[in-house]
Amino acid sequence: MSSSTDKPIGYWLKHLHNLIDEQFDATLGDLGLDRRQWQLLNLLSGATRSRGEIERALAPFWPDGVPELDAALDGPGGLVMRGWVGYDADALALTEQGRAAYGTAAERVGETRRLLLRGLTREQYAETVRILSVMAGNLEAALVGRAAGGDQD
Repeated sequence: MSSSTDKPIGYWLKHLHNLIDEQFDATLGDLGLDRRQWQLLNLLSGATRSRGEIERALAPFWPDGVPELDAALDGPGGLVMRGWVGYDADALALTEQGRAAYGTAAERVGETRRLLLRGLTREQYAETVRILSVMAGNLEAALVGRAAGGDQD
């Protein structure tokens, strides 16, 4: 019989990522939102932002680090097309309709987060995030060092 610790961390990170995407689809699908559009709504709920600010803030969450804002905003089902986000020069902001949609989505996302964290204490969650942060920092430093030192092979 195998235990959950028989699998490497990479397996669990990828598996969890995929499950979170699936759960977001189940949670927000009937609203016509995907995870990336949720991230845009959530970011804009705090303040008006320029496209550049949005791209920098969301880059870590998008494939290849390149936010595809045009599709999420202006494409079919996009947030601008629905009237949830409006442009003001180079800045984007939630409209009143967008704020209402954000409120509905935020409530559901909160339920999903509670589901995800069920059985964990706040301390366990904080420690998990801390550990992952240290692991990421270790690899970031190694990659920077490798790039600065050149390829030694």
